[in-house]
Amino acid sequence: MPVNDPVVAEQTPAADFTIDQKWDLYTPEEHAIWTTLYERQMGVLKGRAAPEHFRGLELLNLNEGGIPDFRRVNEKLEKLTGWTVVTVPGLIPEKEFYEHLANRRFVSGRFMRDGEKLDYLPEPDIFHDVFGHVPLLTQPVFADYMQAFGQGGLRSLEFDTIKNMARLYWYTVEFGLINTPEGRRIYGAGIVSSKAESIFALEARSPNRIHFDLERIMRTDYRYDDFQQSYFVIDSYDELMEATYADFEPIYERLPKMPELAASDVLETDNIYTRGTQEYASAGGLTGHAVAV
Repeated sequence: MPVNDPVVAEQTPAADFTIDQKWDLYTPEEHAIWTTLYERQMGVLKGRAAPEHFRGLELLNLNEGGIPDFRRVNEKLEKLTGWTVVTVPGLIPEKEFYEHLANRRFVSGRFMRDGEKLDYLPEPDIFHDVFGHVPLLTQPVFADYMQAFGQGGLRSLEFDTIKNMARLYWYTVEFGLINTPEGRRIYGAGIVSSKAESIFALEARSPNRIHFDLERIMRTDYRYDDFQQSYFVIDSYDELMEATYADFEPIYERLPKMPELAASDVLETDNIYTRGTQEYASAGGLTGHAVAV
């Protein structure tokens, strides 16, 4: 539970781990941090983020200044795609997480990161969750993908393939790239909410950029504490939806018999856009104070 949010600490979560946002209790300082992050990221994302992200921000009026009130966000979002945003104290168990997604509820933390450490995020805060994730939920195909992912995740619990579903989520919802007529763009929330990775993911020579392949992704490890060593690229959100809507049981049965892949691996069967140098990771990444070029 985040130690920097007493409003979270004083609440007892419901059985589904939801709590009240209590928007009226955000401090002026917390609202100011949101505004600072929003304005900074909008400058970085110009020419880098997928157009649907900007469209979602407009549809939900997330540019009004200050932390969004979920009551107002949900009034708009539910009319658009049937989704709502619910508040949780922090990271929650997989079963409840998947159940929320399967029922078109996106879970968001309440707390706001420390203003003195704008780029340090020990766990997802409300800026990552709302600015990063929620805009794409205004787009019907992506909204359907997220629900299908939740349904697939619930089924994965029967096959002991939680880590494989986590990889799919990581490399699409959190760190996915998409081809557009204007060029390659970011749609993953972990990138669009990060100043440094918004640049690194598209422009650095270090990471691999490989076309989306469902089973390949589900076999691939990832970095949870640093920039990614590989990014996967889709041609459209329909491509995601079509892959996820398939019956996963045959995939779940195959995965235990297939070798695991490192985050930096490149296969002969990959459709490669960029074969990265991996120089950033080789130099130790963030802990080694590597330069991301």
